[in-house]
Amino acid sequence: MSNKTKALLYNLISFAFIFILVRILLGEYSGLYGIWLPLTAFIVSTILAPKFQAVTTRDGDKIFMKWMFIKGIKQF
Repeated sequence: MSNKTKALLYNLISFAFIFILVRILLGEYSGLYGIWLPLTAFIVSTILAPKFQAVTTRDGDKIFMKWMFIKGIKQF
């Protein structure tokens, strides 16, 4: 599996996990209903989910992660 595919899967899995968690929490503890519940969960998840990117360097392909809760960019 290539690093670009891995980065895409990491992005999908992290977004899906945060989306489901936020949607459940908003459904339980807020007054949102209808289209507003998944729309709000989508926006919050887009902001909170870590971003993974595959980059070709001199040493080969590497995956880097940037997340608002971690300072800087980390090699993954």
